[in-house]
Amino acid sequence: MARVLVDTSAILALLVSEDVAHAEAVRAFESLRRQKAKLVMTSSALLETYALLGRRLGLAAAARFRDDFEPLLDVVWVDRALHEAAMDLWLERTSRRASLVDATSFVVAKEQGLTTAFAFDAHFDDEGLARVGGDL
Repeated sequence: MARVLVDTSAILALLVSEDVAHAEAVRAFESLRRQKAKLVMTSSALLETYALLGRRLGLAAAARFRDDFEPLLDVVWVDRALHEAAMDLWLERTSRRASLVDATSFVVAKEQGLTTAFAFDAHFDDEGLARVGGDL
């Protein structure tokens, strides 16, 4: 079974019908479901997703996401060691605009040997991850 790193950009594209990448996100997600891919997301990306869903679609949408979608995720909870490794990577990459949340995902991808990401953020390309989904 494939294991795929999930980014906030993909979740928002999937759930927000007005998002420019919505149709592509739906196709990519359906492909992942058919493959029975295991979806891996960091707790930092999960927090970011809740914050953006709450702001853009309201708390009811965030609650539905929690009930209906979060159970599909294998959440990697950020502890001090993971946070520090992500901080080191983020600060080391001064020329890139990837966020600390992205850096946390990159560390997890490397630690867990993940090679594919469900993401619409080109920073994942920079890390050598093949993306399910395209560019925003």
